[in-house]
Amino acid sequence: MLRPDAKSQVTFQYDDGKIVGIDAVVLSTQHAEDIDQKSLQEAVMEEIIKPILPTEWLNASTKFFINPTGRFVIGGPMGDCGLTGRKIIVDTYGGMARHGGGAFSGKDPSKVDRSAAYAARYVAKNIVAAGLADRCEIQVSYAIGVAEPTSIMVETFGTEKVPSEQLTLLVREFFDLRPYGLIQMLDLLHPIYKETAAYGHFGREHFPWEKPTKRRCCGKRPV
Repeated sequence: MLRPDAKSQVTFQYDDGKIVGIDAVVLSTQHAEDIDQKSLQEAVMEEIIKPILPTEWLNASTKFFINPTGRFVIGGPMGDCGLTGRKIIVDTYGGMARHGGGAFSGKDPSKVDRSAAYAARYVAKNIVAAGLADRCEIQVSYAIGVAEPTSIMVETFGTEKVPSEQLTLLVREFFDLRPYGLIQMLDLLHPIYKETAAYGHFGREHFPWEKPTKRRCCGKRPV
């Protein structure tokens, strides 16, 4: 039934640094051509997800995304080829900030490895520019085939000027972090990427994700 190519992602809920639940489970797996999606989803849930994940971490709000884009028959090198994955730390923050692990170079803006990292930078800069925090790190999580982020987290390292939960609500209100939305928000379809091949993707003010153009509306929001 299943074939070798697969990818999984689990989004956990934490309380004081300890796992208290699972917010979302994503599993996309290559499969035989004659398997229908309903049978595949039931089999993956019963034979893979339930036996592996502790039941005490699953609750009524846990979301499951099993092959959310539909059929996945062609996989491996037949489905994807090319060269990506270079310079992921030097391209970003040199280890100063956490990194999701996805590379930028070689990917167009439809790939959130690249475009959502730019959007996260943009959101964080607006929050700081609006005077809502002195430091800000944004975490955004996605599931393949699902437009809305599966989670948004704002980390201000104790420098926030308003409650942290209000900052998360602000991000959801003012920033469209769906793949299409963030492409439009940062105008990412223009040929601006050649310059990113050297000297990093962040810290040069002429890139659109470096300009805190929403700082005023962020600062005016009642929190």
